[in-house]
Amino acid sequence: MLTVLGILFAVVPAVVWVAIARTRSVGFPVGGVLLAGAGLLVGVQRGWIDAPGPDAHLVFTVLAPLLIACGAGLEGRNGSAPPPGWISRRNGAIGFLGAQFALTLVAGLLYALLISEGSDAPSAKNLPALPPGITKTGEGTSCGSGGCWRTATVIGEDGLSHAEIIRVLGLQQEKCRPSGWLLDWRDVCVGARADAGNVTVYAGWGY
Repeated sequence: MLTVLGILFAVVPAVVWVAIARTRSVGFPVGGVLLAGAGLLVGVQRGWIDAPGPDAHLVFTVLAPLLIACGAGLEGRNGSAPPPGWISRRNGAIGFLGAQFALTLVAGLLYALLISEGSDAPSAKNLPALPPGITKTGEGTSCGSGGCWRTATVIGEDGLSHAEIIRVLGLQQEKCRPSGWLLDWRDVCVGARADAGNVTVYAGWGY
């Protein structure tokens, strides 16, 4: 169900443009760009493209109406009168895109408020990919006074010591990178430690 809703969200601007476009010379290029943007957004939704989902949705929702407005402006320069019923379709398109933008903005603000509480742990995709010879034996989340983090217990298949496993993973030092562009201002920090006879790989939030 969420997949279907995500696809519908992505293609709405293209459908709106089809309803109000008046010329092929402008309609096809603008429609093509909108469909390409929808494809990229679906790629983010499905995890095929590594990008922060909330930020991608907000950027798409802002840029798509701007592109449609530019397309409509270019079409208006040819001086031809709009066909009957076009004004009502245009007004409906403005209302529909405005509602989509408002809902996305509200959802984005709620998301930013939620993550500010620090009650969530980074997703599993933030844990590093394991090279050959390293096997994951368990995964979970933990929370403490410093927030929540995701952990994975790993072992070496060739009798590697804990220090060697950490070196193979390239996590001798904790590494941090931005988690998002706009809504999520946190860094996600990834590291590894040896404790209780195991090597634990973790991903946590840095503020």
